[in-house]
Amino acid sequence: MSATAAPPAIHAAGLRKSYGTQVVLDGIDLDVPVGTVYALLGPNGAGKTTTVHILSTLIAADGGRVEVAGHDVGRDPDGVRAAIGVTGQFSAVDRFLTGEENLVLMADLRHLGKAEGRRRAAELLARFDLVEAARNPVSTWSGGMQRRLDLAMTLVGDPRIIFLDEPTAGLDPRSRRTMWQVVRDLVNDGVTIFLTTQYLEEADRLAGRIAVLDHGRLVAEGTPSELKRLVPGGHVRLEFADNGEMERAARLFPGASRDDESLALLVPSDGGVGALRSLLDQLEHASIDVDGLSVRTPDLDDVFLSLTGHADTEKGAA
Repeated sequence: MSATAAPPAIHAAGLRKSYGTQVVLDGIDLDVPVGTVYALLGPNGAGKTTTVHILSTLIAADGGRVEVAGHDVGRDPDGVRAAIGVTGQFSAVDRFLTGEENLVLMADLRHLGKAEGRRRAAELLARFDLVEAARNPVSTWSGGMQRRLDLAMTLVGDPRIIFLDEPTAGLDPRSRRTMWQVVRDLVNDGVTIFLTTQYLEEADRLAGRIAVLDHGRLVAEGTPSELKRLVPGGHVRLEFADNGEMERAARLFPGASRDDESLALLVPSDGGVGALRSLLDQLEHASIDVDGLSVRTPDLDDVFLSLTGHADTEKGAA
């Protein structure tokens, strides 16, 4: 990190945790930039929730160094807690209270004062489109509304770093997309989001960087595009109007697979801009006419399966 670079929102080096003889985290390193979404993926039991619990001061690590918002988690847990919010796998709302009462209660726990607490509750109800239902018991709300309220309660203290542990588990597709937009809005306001999820589409759409955790170790880390390039199988599909042009292209790209019925060639490629530009230059130089072109790169499902040996939970459940 250069002298002028901003320190990361979260930094972990050599993070370790065991329960008896079971090693849950085996020396993981993390650096999460400020104002981004960082996703931690992994199959059940990989150590995702344990990582969140350590970073948010809920449990202690056995080894390694961890700093959150510039505070050492072990030496200054109160400093960490003042800077973060946590939305866990299971909703923390009181279903017997109204939405407004839940938020006011959280404001009281944050010692905001009566007037400021009510102002903050009203602001968050409006922000999460919950005003109409605010005075109804939460037990009458939909799952998506309850999850939005759960996140709103996390925001009462105006945290700059938020841990979202499986935030859309069990939600229908529409509610999930609503939550995605809430997350994007938070990041636009400069909030850092540390996201754990088993919905690979969610990580692909939201995260600037993704880490893949398996058996307590980080097996890969990078942008979604970088991770997809780790897995072979990408190709450019070239379609032709006649067999003659396809035969000329087949001689130009001897490693391509043929689809004679559709008059198409599948040319192996990582789908990057450079590789695509080179392919087009070769076609132009050889004066080969292409009727259609499409690029297929591996998706995060392919990456997840290749790195962990597990299909993703979302697809398996479906």
